[in-house]
Amino acid sequence: MRKFDLTNCTGFDWDDGNRHKNWLKHQVSPCECEQLFFNEPLLLIEDEEHSIKEKRYFVLGKTNQEREIFLVFTLRSDLIRVISARDMNKKERTIYETAQKNN
Repeated sequence: MRKFDLTNCTGFDWDDGNRHKNWLKHQVSPCECEQLFFNEPLLLIEDEEHSIKEKRYFVLGKTNQEREIFLVFTLRSDLIRVISARDMNKKERTIYETAQKNN
């Protein structure tokens, strides 16, 4: 797993299908997805296993209301394009909590 830097990103690129899918399947709003990238800690990892057609990344982070979210995205130029988002599972929450303690 390789960490990745998002300092060159300037915003978000939303696909209507994914925007609605995340809400319908997991009740995660686009606003919550965007909040993750502005809250600490944010664990950002390159998803080498699923980066076949384009590089994919995932993050573990929290919303402004402390909701812990697992999010998959790709980069389109200098924009973050969210692919999917859901609540963290137990294993992901443990990894995230460990990272919080180490920061």
